[in-house]
Amino acid sequence: METAILRVMLDILLAVDRGNFTALVLLDLSATFDTVDHDILIRRLQTSFGIDDVALDWFRSYLVGLTQYVRRGPAQSSTVFLTCYVPQGSVLGPILFIMYTADIVSLVEHYELSRHLYADNTQVYDFCVGHEIKSVCNRT
Repeated sequence: METAILRVMLDILLAVDRGNFTALVLLDLSATFDTVDHDILIRRLQTSFGIDDVALDWFRSYLVGLTQYVRRGPAQSSTVFLTCYVPQGSVLGPILFIMYTADIVSLVEHYELSRHLYADNTQVYDFCVGHEIKSVCNRT
């Protein structure tokens, strides 16, 4: 996380040194790993990353059948199957989340903006001289 902050901060400081203004949008998604829809993720793995056949079946088997329950003392809730979730503490969880949200990079690049992504945090920014502020703000 520190590297992401330093990178964005360095870009902004360099822009200020050149006399430019910065427009910055910070996206911090809450409960992100709990919102990854398995069906959408499987389609994205297939269409955006070309994963299919045995590899796609492996990802599907990793995601399907995940369950959750709550326990407090001796009491326990009923078990529910999760259709939107990737394990946050796992090695694959953050990678799958990044693959799930990878299209945001294409969107940001389409508008010729700078970006820095780190897990569930995204910074989108651009620099401009004074008379271009309105134009940059409309793009961000």
